[in-house]
Amino acid sequence: MVIALLVIVCVVAGLLFFAGGTLGLLRFPDFYSRLHPAGKLDTMGALMVLLGLGLHQLFPLTLDSVLTGLKLMLILVFIFLASPTATHAIMDAGFRAGLEPWKKGDPRR
Repeated sequence: MVIALLVIVCVVAGLLFFAGGTLGLLRFPDFYSRLHPAGKLDTMGALMVLLGLGLHQLFPLTLDSVLTGLKLMLILVFIFLASPTATHAIMDAGFRAGLEPWKKGDPRR
């Protein structure tokens, strides 16, 4: 019962992080500020959802469930490392392409 509640909390928290990232993508004015919530909140949302799924998978405790949980945790580590790196690479590409950051009073927004 406690594990089920913890799984629900993790998955709902992950969905809230995803919703915040989506709201940031829709609301922020330029390329750089839109990538910030995409990189941060989507990474945290994926971590929370995968953590909840990993906890759900572990019970009942069998070899198959442990191996599946381990695979989910390896995916979690990969996302934790790859998502911020990809966001940084995209921002660097935008900077090298000459995209200017948004300034207050800019008529684009």
